[in-house]
Amino acid sequence: MCSHRSSSASSDGTAPHVVAAHPEQGWNLLCNGAIVFDDTGELLPDGRIVAPHREPVGRLAVAA
Repeated sequence: MCSHRSSSASSDGTAPHVVAAHPEQGWNLLCNGAIVFDDTGELLPDGRIVAPHREPVGRLAVAA
């Protein structure tokens, strides 16, 4: 595992990167041990959960 503390991007450009991608199952494993789900939720290595943070439907762009 790497030394990254969070799955969010950092200001120095050293954000954790994907080490195992499973798009067919809807999740990716990051180098820091966090699992990131397609619905924007996360399961952190220490067992904490980051709830999905989706944009409200009215704010999404729609292609015509």
